[in-house]
This record gives sequence, structure tokens and C-alpha cells, in this order.
Amino acid sequence: MKVLVINTGSSSLKYQLITMEDESILAKGLCDRIGIDGSFLKHSNGKEEFVTDIPMRNHKVAIGKVLEALTDSKTGVIKDMSEIDAVGHRVVHGGETFSKSVLIDDDVMKAINDCIELAPLHNPPNIIGIEACKQYMETTPMVAVFDTAFHQTMPKKSYMYAIPYEAYEKHGIRKYGFHGTSHKYVSSKAAEFLGKPIEELKIITCHLGNGSSLCAINKGQAVDTSMGFTPLDGLPMGTRSGNIDPAIVTFLMNKEKMDAKEVDSYLNKKSGMLGVSGVSSDFRDLDEAASAGDERAKLALDLFAYKVTKFIGEYAAAMNGVDVILFTAGVGENNIALRKEICSNITYLGAEIDENLNNKRGGVFEFSTSESRVKVLVVATNEELAIARETKMVLS
Repeated sequence: MKVLVINTGSSSLKYQLITMEDESILAKGLCDRIGIDGSFLKHSNGKEEFVTDIPMRNHKVAIGKVLEALTDSKTGVIKDMSEIDAVGHRVVHGGETFSKSVLIDDDVMKAINDCIELAPLHNPPNIIGIEACKQYMETTPMVAVFDTAFHQTMPKKSYMYAIPYEAYEKHGIRKYGFHGTSHKYVSSKAAEFLGKPIEELKIITCHLGNGSSLCAINKGQAVDTSMGFTPLDGLPMGTRSGNIDPAIVTFLMNKEKMDAKEVDSYLNKKSGMLGVSGVSSDFRDLDEAASAGDERAKLALDLFAYKVTKFIGEYAAAMNGVDVILFTAGVGENNIALRKEICSNITYLGAEIDENLNNKRGGVFEFSTSESRVKVLVVATNEELAIARETKMVLS
């Protein structure tokens, strides 16, 4: 079985073609700057990488170019599109409608459209990607895999906000959480690595990257997560503020004469690591600047580590204990110093790390000591493989 995984952004499209018998990647690539001058396709067939400047005025054209690359005699890995057995689509928001991945039909498309107001920046390009694929592959089954689905097991006390209940009933204002596909994948991978049933474990997953979130997972089910109604909530991130006093919004509107759109941009695109440091939203740049003596870059890193530490403590309390703490995503998998800093402040939970074991990047490994009461791991995430697995599961 061959599954094509599609992950569409507003001006980009990432893809992988995976054969499910051994879960190997046959091809992968990126269409970037869709609808913008200078659009290009980066495609790898496992042997060579090809970068081609191609005008792509919309996502339908981009999907067509992906399929051409997959079937081309030089760059391709399949003879024709009939070899693609299914397409798995990442969909950011499924609201309260979807608690698992589903086969896409007209009712599902309507429900995804209904969630646009909850994810106006994310769901529209996801929908465009689905519709473009359907035009080229009318009879190929397609599956929607939702970022929010894994978090639908949260109890009501976790996802409700203390605002008038009518806001939830009328507008669906509640915590939804995101990165669910990643949190589910790495928690299962951790249980597998430790040789223990996930139903016996209390796990805190730390998905740390340009976008970051933590999740408390008890017996394989999400019980709380740091992102909320939108991905803006929770930890400070590359350019997002994370949780703040909500009165700051109206204060800024009054003091800086901002309207709602300007405040939204301020908190989503100008805050976080970029806003605090004034240097960059990239943690690698911050490490370099901090090492060179930049105090604001160091402050941004310290602030981030402190906030992660606080959420770990909160989720250990929420689950009345923790057995496993794991780090994943770009920063979690690769920033050795940040992992050390975070772990140095959770020794009260019984977590002790071996600095030599921590001196690695990526993959799956434990870096807690043999005396540590909590297992501390790095687990490389693989959302594309997770989507492919979900697709296969739905179809079987």
C-alpha cells in the first residue's frame, strides 16, 4: 500500500509518498511560494534531489506538479497515479466534530468548512489541498487527519474557560489543542521504546519548535495541553506570545491605537522569542547571540525554559505524578543546552539526567540516569508517518 501524505500551508505544500509495508519513504518534497513570484518545487526520490523553478499560481497547479514529479521517468518513483492507494491530508482543526481520523466525504468537507472560523489561517489551505487532489485523483480514497482530534479526550474541566458558558454554547470557545498528531505519535513511540503498555504510563510530551506545546497523557489519552482555543495560547514560541494577561489586549488597543487585526498580528507574528530578544525567532540564532553576550537573547531562552518547566510541573500535578517526560520537534530534539536547563529544575519530580547521554540529537534515546524515578527521553517526531499510519488504519 502506498500512501501520499499532503500537508498544505497558505503558500506551501509538503508531501511524502510512503510505502506502508516497511514504512519507507519513496519520495518527498516541498512546493513553496505558491501564488507568489519565485515559486519552486524541491523533490527527492531517495537517490537525488531536484530543485526546479516552476510558476504555481495555486495549489491545484502545485498538486499537479507533485504528481508529475512522482511519475516522471527521471525524478519519479511510480509509473502512474494508480499506484497511489490513498492520500492522507493534515487538517489543523476538526472542532468537536472529529475525535479521530476519517474518510473524507461531502459531510466531512462541510464539517471542515464549518471549522474555518476557528482556524481561518489553517483550514482554508487544507481544504484547497484536498479539493486539488480530488480533481486529479477522483477515485482515490482520501483521509483527513486532524491536529485537534487527539485532544478530544480532555475532560471538560481541562478545556473550558471561566467565561460565561454561553460563549462555549454559541461560539465554541474552549481549549482545542494542536500538534495532536505529533503528541500521539511520540507518546506511543516512547511506550514502545520502554517496552511498556502506554495504558500503564503517565507521559508529558514536550513538542518544542518554532511552534511549541506540551501535552499531559494519562493511559494513552490526552488530559490537558498547553495550546488553547488557538495555537497562540500556552508557551511563548518563535513569534507567538503564549499565554498573557488578557487585559493586555485592550490596554494595547487603547495605548497604541491598535485595532483587532493589528493586535492579532502583534501577538502572533511580533512576539515570543523574536519580540523578547529583538534578534530572531530561530533558537539557533538566539543560542549564538546569547553566547556572544546578548542579554535579551539569553533572557528569551531563559524565559522559554522557565515556562516549559512550569507546564511540566502543572501537568505532573494534573496527573498526580509522571512516569515519562519526553522532548520532541526541532528544538526539543536538537537543543542540548535547553533540555539540560529544563531538566535541572524538575529534580523534585525525581528526574535526574546524564549529561553525556543528553549530548545527542534526534532519534530515540533515554538520557535519564538509572537512579532517576522519571524516564527522560528524546523521541524524534514524524508527523508524515503518523498521518500515513492513520490513513492506513482508517481504510483497513
